[in-house]
Amino acid sequence: MTESIRSPRVRASELVGRGWLNTGGKNLDLEALRGKIVVLDFWTLCCINCLHVLDELRPLEEEFSDILVTVGVHSPKFEHEADPKALAAAVDRYDIQHPILDDPELTTWQAYTARAWPTLVVIDPEGYIVAHLSGEGHVQGLISLVRELAEEHEQKGTLHRGDGPYVPRPKPEGTFAFPGKAVELPAEFADGERSFLVTDTARHRLVQVKDDFETALATFGGPEKGWADGDATAARFNEPQGLALVPAELREKLGYDVVVADSVNHRLRGLHLASGTVTTLAGSGVQRLIDGQNVRNADPNEIVDGADPLTVALSSPWDILWSSRAEKFIIAMAGTHQIFSFEPVSGQVKVFAGTGAEGLKDGAADASWFAQSSGLAEAADGTLWVADSETSALRSISFEGDTVQVSTAVGRGLFDFGFVDGDSEQARMQHCLGVTVLPDQSVAVADTYNGAIRRFDPATGELTTLARGFDEPSDVLCEPTEDGGTRLIVVEANAHQLVRVNLPEKAQKVNEGASQTARPATQLAGETLELVSRFIAPSGQKLDYRWGDPTQLKVSSTPEEFIVEGAGTSQGLTRSLKLNPEITEAVLHITARAAACDGEPGGEIPDHAACHLYQQDWGIPVKVTGNASDETELTLDLRGVNS
Repeated sequence: MTESIRSPRVRASELVGRGWLNTGGKNLDLEALRGKIVVLDFWTLCCINCLHVLDELRPLEEEFSDILVTVGVHSPKFEHEADPKALAAAVDRYDIQHPILDDPELTTWQAYTARAWPTLVVIDPEGYIVAHLSGEGHVQGLISLVRELAEEHEQKGTLHRGDGPYVPRPKPEGTFAFPGKAVELPAEFADGERSFLVTDTARHRLVQVKDDFETALATFGGPEKGWADGDATAARFNEPQGLALVPAELREKLGYDVVVADSVNHRLRGLHLASGTVTTLAGSGVQRLIDGQNVRNADPNEIVDGADPLTVALSSPWDILWSSRAEKFIIAMAGTHQIFSFEPVSGQVKVFAGTGAEGLKDGAADASWFAQSSGLAEAADGTLWVADSETSALRSISFEGDTVQVSTAVGRGLFDFGFVDGDSEQARMQHCLGVTVLPDQSVAVADTYNGAIRRFDPATGELTTLARGFDEPSDVLCEPTEDGGTRLIVVEANAHQLVRVNLPEKAQKVNEGASQTARPATQLAGETLELVSRFIAPSGQKLDYRWGDPTQLKVSSTPEEFIVEGAGTSQGLTRSLKLNPEITEAVLHITARAAACDGEPGGEIPDHAACHLYQQDWGIPVKVTGNASDETELTLDLRGVNS
């Protein structure tokens, strides 16, 4: 059984990269960290799951500050993420308070055989690897593991207490710190003048500014992160992102004017502008809501009709808009790779599109795949446009009678990106975060990692470039000019500002090349492949067999026909695949789950025990070589612990 699989002790590989951040200019090595328990966090700045883990690790780092050192190993997915300035900005934006190794060539990533973002590797005070963990939700297991290691090495005399090597960086100054999204407010909220509401993400607040984008009229929440309802001073947010105006006819009835996607709090918040009052509209604050009495069948993405919206689990809502066609709010739920809806009068929250699988798949809304959708806009005919960041794609959601269909305008998949204008087949973007519809019904896209604003014309199917040279634009709005024309407002996150940009008379056509993520493909012998996901429950927990096997594998591929036999979802953490001999390159999509509850080995699980769902999604590029010496088995660590 996979629960009992353990590996022999292995020496940790040296930490090799381009340089270090958060160390005061010093380079670190494993010798300098000897005597500490070290957690290597393999992450990349675009990855929503990685951002979740950053927050999961904070209480662990605080509790064990004298014996534990987290080292973030930044191993980039996108080309832009290999830029040291982009990495430094991300470290500041997310207030990362541990050393960061810049690993642009994935040298350390490969040395530790990481296969997914995020991956955690635990190293003991003597420099041996003791655990490989993939995905989110491992903090309770890490706490018990760190306590065990601390006790063992305290007795051996190999644990050294004291301060770690973290040195903080200076904070940005000015009106904004990494603004996320913006919305223009009706004139009635600024004494008849134009004003804008902006999510000041790194300061965990909302700022209402004048038309000059500098003069603050009001602030709501911040500057410290947290979750609290109340007036403008008492309210607290945690990295708020998207904003949506409530339709005028509903504002008095609902008692709020703006809905806020409070991303790290996993909640929707309501803001009444005149009073500054903030209320929570939906979201339990728990990223995944697990039914402890039936955890094996619990689905973190399931929404129950009629459920109290404050008990529903959300996951990093990133943008939000009012859909005139659907007559409800639509939410880009980045953390579950889905689109949700929120009906404000009834409070009902539902999945609107997407299965929760990460990838690019069109068709019926309930069968479609998204990948960290981060921007939304509505066209005149009710079509919803979606900036699907991890596939660098522009997607559309259209209403055809009673059916809702998902289509892709620009984008190829999880590992394809670039800076190429042209038709839908050729065009490439790089991690786009924002989108708006122009008066002619073409679509402007904040192509974030290319530092550009792109334009897609649905009539011709062509992508062009309107402007470039921005520092990670995260949102784009359009506004009328005095002469009856249109210009753009760009939220330039890493420059901490909003800027106006005139539309060019003629758009540019750029071709700087198409790229793919530089992760090396796993070499497979071919014909068959054995999948094994290692999982060992943390101390004080045990697998929950009360309703049968509590483990599950979900396996698919791109292209779908790569797997002849063995695709689909079934219990257990092993699977035999038969592969199509005519396909030599593909991507395997694998999701592993395991449910464990508090309880001692050999004993019964208490009736009211806390239960935990461990889950990780992998997208693994593979290449079939036909060489018998290449891989016939693929082992993935959901929670692998070495003896």
